[in-house]
Amino acid sequence: MSADLAAITERLGALFAETFHIEVPSPDTDLLESGLLDSFQFVELLLQLERRFGVRVRIDDIELDDLRTLARIARMVAAPKAA
Repeated sequence: MSADLAAITERLGALFAETFHIEVPSPDTDLLESGLLDSFQFVELLLQLERRFGVRVRIDDIELDDLRTLARIARMVAAPKAA
């Protein structure tokens, strides 16, 4: 994992702790399958990603697999913004 991805993953872990009061056990923990994230928290997560990282995810473009783990969310946040 690159330093950038590690830093983003760390920030995401802090976001989960602050916003949802959830300690995610590992960057590869499936947030949906494990029940750590429910549908209401999922909507709040999208809002927080926009606020904290400038990542705007349109509802039509949501790929659940991109949002299943901190590691995958970090890769999505780090990806160059599409024009």
